[in-house]
Amino acid sequence: MYERSNLPRAFRGFEHINRYWDPHRQMSCAKILPGELYVTGMDENILTTLGSCVAACVWDPVAKVGGANHFMLPGGGDPSDIDFSKPNDATRYGSYAMEHLINGLLQNGGKRDRLHIKIAGGGRVLKNTADVGARNIAFALEYIRTERLKMMGQHVGGDWPVKICFNPLSGNAQIKVLRSMANDTIVTRERDYLDTLKGEPRARPVTMFNEGAPS
Repeated sequence: MYERSNLPRAFRGFEHINRYWDPHRQMSCAKILPGELYVTGMDENILTTLGSCVAACVWDPVAKVGGANHFMLPGGGDPSDIDFSKPNDATRYGSYAMEHLINGLLQNGGKRDRLHIKIAGGGRVLKNTADVGARNIAFALEYIRTERLKMMGQHVGGDWPVKICFNPLSGNAQIKVLRSMANDTIVTRERDYLDTLKGEPRARPVTMFNEGAPS
């Protein structure tokens, strides 16, 4: 039975991320929550579950390093409200989440001009609020265009949460649509997270797709 201490050592700065041994896949996995990201150069999977949040999966296929984040732009409203030319609170937070991820890759051997990206999430799951998912998608796509990253796939929008499983060495990502909403754990978590962001509208440290069905 593998314990945390037996797992391959994480890159410096990412030791706090929840990692565990997956006996089915026979590899270590890192699970990220809203506001977190993880970068690795090992053959391990990064998993997260998304509602209206977006995850960017970024990797350098030459350096064999990659990672993923899980972010939400604070506030509501229409995607057209986002002014990408000004460092307002919403775009500053989203930009910080992306730059923190990319900087983690560059610090561990990646090169910006070699980075590939896939994105997922941005579903309309917070039914009684503005379409936060659409804002997140709009931000992610504009960021990719502006930074000239190599878009390799996307699975965004829709009415259901999704679970993704990303391997940063191969760039392979699997996605499972969670059509059964027997409990509101994801919605509650994201609503609470959104409320937190509304209360703290500032940049802060934040610790696709091949179809499949990650367990």
